[in-house]
Amino acid sequence: MQHPSQNARINIVQGEYHVSGDKVLAISTLLGSCVAACINDPIAEVGGMNHFLLPGDTAASPLFSRHGVHLMELLINGLLKKGAARHRLEAKLFGGARTMQGLGDIGSTNARFAQDFLKREGIAITGGSLGGETGRRIQFWPASGRVMQKFVRAVEEKPVAVPALPPTGDLELF
Repeated sequence: MQHPSQNARINIVQGEYHVSGDKVLAISTLLGSCVAACINDPIAEVGGMNHFLLPGDTAASPLFSRHGVHLMELLINGLLKKGAARHRLEAKLFGGARTMQGLGDIGSTNARFAQDFLKREGIAITGGSLGGETGRRIQFWPASGRVMQKFVRAVEEKPVAVPALPPTGDLELF
């Protein structure tokens, strides 16, 4: 008989975070220029992931819940509430790609913010993958700190041939 949460997965999107100590749970997300911080305490076997759209600051705005400052603080506080010790926290950072040419490089700004934030907080960065021009799908097991990354290539859209309508002039919609 399988454990009820075996192969359990929670997907997070921009502006979200999740913290857990479940040994079989995986947290996943899809990243482009956004950044996800995967942080865990290997001794307490608790971890979490966030997914932020913009670095942000302490000023409130309509997008505040998607800002890195807000989500980093929520993630760290969530870990501490679950029994993590700040001095044992380890982080892995992912994302920050430049997925659209000609629109600036918010990805590198996000990556730099996350690195600077963790350095200021005294949290060790033990791995990850930042930058590039390709999106990523991340799967994180918070209790162990294990992460799996798959690069996601942009799909080129091709025109589809559509057959011509019959010349009868009748049109049937269904």
